[in-house]
Amino acid sequence: MPGPRKGGEKPKNFEKALGRFMVEVKPYKKAIIFAIILSVVAVLLTVFGPMVLGLMTTSAITSVSEGKGILWDEITFLAVLLLVLYGISGIINYIKELILMRTSARFSKAMRAKILEKISKLPMDYFDKVKIGDIMSRMSNDVDAVSMELASTVSNIVTSGVTIIGILGMMLFISIPLSIVAIVAIPVSMVFVKRVAEKAQKHFKKQRAILGELNSRIEEDYTGQLIIKANTHEEKTLAEFAEKNNALYEASWKSQFFGSLPFPITHIFTHLAYILICILGGSFAIAGKIAIGNVQAFIQYVGQFNRPITEVAQLSATIQQIMAAAERVFEFLDAEEMAEEDEVVSEMPEATIGEVEFHDVNFSYDKKKPIIKNFSAKILPGMQVAIVGPTGAGKTTIVNLLMRFYEPDSGYITIDGKPIREMKRSEVRKKFGMVLQDTWLFSGTILNNLKYGAGKNVPDEVVEKAIKTVGIKHFIDSLPQGLLTEIDEDSDNISAGEKQLLTIARAMVAEPPMMILDEATSNVDTRTEQMIQNAFSKLTKGRTSFVIAHRLSTIRNADLILVMKDGNIVEQGKHDDLLKLNGFYAELYNSQFAED
Repeated sequence: MPGPRKGGEKPKNFEKALGRFMVEVKPYKKAIIFAIILSVVAVLLTVFGPMVLGLMTTSAITSVSEGKGILWDEITFLAVLLLVLYGISGIINYIKELILMRTSARFSKAMRAKILEKISKLPMDYFDKVKIGDIMSRMSNDVDAVSMELASTVSNIVTSGVTIIGILGMMLFISIPLSIVAIVAIPVSMVFVKRVAEKAQKHFKKQRAILGELNSRIEEDYTGQLIIKANTHEEKTLAEFAEKNNALYEASWKSQFFGSLPFPITHIFTHLAYILICILGGSFAIAGKIAIGNVQAFIQYVGQFNRPITEVAQLSATIQQIMAAAERVFEFLDAEEMAEEDEVVSEMPEATIGEVEFHDVNFSYDKKKPIIKNFSAKILPGMQVAIVGPTGAGKTTIVNLLMRFYEPDSGYITIDGKPIREMKRSEVRKKFGMVLQDTWLFSGTILNNLKYGAGKNVPDEVVEKAIKTVGIKHFIDSLPQGLLTEIDEDSDNISAGEKQLLTIARAMVAEPPMMILDEATSNVDTRTEQMIQNAFSKLTKGRTSFVIAHRLSTIRNADLILVMKDGNIVEQGKHDDLLKLNGFYAELYNSQFAED
């Protein structure tokens, strides 16, 4: 899976990234072409400016030398013409920039939408391997780097290119010998600029990769502050952050330094040419080979010629930076998605009975180390099934397979006799209410959190019933705004147990035909655990339910206990029957009882 690449590595395929970039901007082709046309017109109007100024100078000097005095009508006409040329050019440039900026914003919006859509299509194992901070960096920093530079880069490419051609044409029209002097400086400076651009490319790529790593570090440090402080890990955390931050500093200043070098390099050579042109132009004017106004215009053209040449030189580094960021975005968009769902060949009835069966299921996360081996079990409708075993036995993996977060390597799972691989993933997941160990609450009101799994149109009576069943009505009523109290994932005004009770109430509001409780009582006290157990008993009445628990005391009344070890069911039965066997379950239970 793509993740942050190591520093100093060049883009894997610059041409491929550029080609893909051109495909992505294709929907905005008309706007960009129109902006290019406006840019060409604006530049051509501006290019004639020095020539008009030169004509004004020539007119004034010639008329005075002939004793006619300054011909103000002619000067005024040329001055008005100059104002019109620059005025129209300015208006056109304004319109062009407005079009490009809007196009850039639309492109950024579309890319972020694609990334968010891509996230929903990625398999769960992608998120197991790629850091959240790096994904966020691609979605924010890299997209910004591409979109923000899009408008200016397109504008600069066109403006600089047309300016170079237009000015070169005017210079050749005025004097070919002087033009040769100006042109010779270009290839000489480009040799040096090319070498500098290669160095800049390397450091820009390194900067992007380290920035992704640094974002991951910040995200981890921010969310893990409690653990960091509890383990007095602040100094080491700061040291690790400082190391990454220093690496980013080194890559940043080097990329900016080498990226800015084309400007002074080209200026050195163009200024040398400028000096020679002043000397030659003056001698040509004295010899009468060229009008003094044309010498003035040519010198102005040389001065203007420097800017687009410099911009073109700098564009090479800018384009490398854009492609470095774009390649990271495209890597994410091209990441392998979940396998296409097979065509639905079995129609599930609306009413789910709740019979679940595992048929010789085998599964491994990395295809090398088996987690589930030849797993078979049949759960009858309405049964409460407890899955127990030591860490790494495969308990949560069973649920992941049941919810189609992952697909079995072999074997299959059925619900009411229908293979779930023949059902849409969304349809499978709608059949389960799920309460996890991690109490994920979202930014918003308690009411919106409770309606999250059922939709905002669920009647308030259903919410009230769930609140009363779980036993948190008194807790909610004690909050400043009751159900309309704003909370988020990190809310510190409610306890861990209250958060867990809210997630159980959320599952109850959705009224699913089957339930999954994955370590949902591991973070609560004994009293809250009893409240959760009472609520869960009411919730699961008449529903097939799966309970994963380390606290074996919470599943004594389960209809079926599956005891897992090394991916296999080694024992199954009721609590009392398993204790009588005096096997692995009895060993687990007695060890916990002894600890208690």
